[in-house]
Amino acid sequence: MLAEQVYALCKQIPKGKVTSYKTIANKLNTKAYQAIGQALKKNPYAEVPCHRVISSTGHLHGFKGKRSGKALKEKELLLKSEGIEIKKGKIDLSNYFYTF
Repeated sequence: MLAEQVYALCKQIPKGKVTSYKTIANKLNTKAYQAIGQALKKNPYAEVPCHRVISSTGHLHGFKGKRSGKALKEKELLLKSEGIEIKKGKIDLSNYFYTF
């Protein structure tokens, strides 16, 4: 199942690093970016750090199935607590990007 593969990959992302939906899709040999987003939206596992998945441009996107400012702020706080610097809703991928 695609969702379980996505969760397994997310568990590999180290604290203080991020990856993109596109990178996960490439690793799984699929272009189903939206399916990856849907899997993360429905993440039932507390140990899967889905907050570490961002857009390939470095921007934060939805979190916990929400696109609201409150959800994005929570995602931002989690990433900052791991030492990731975020400026104007964007992460410098040259410093924090993780590739499988």
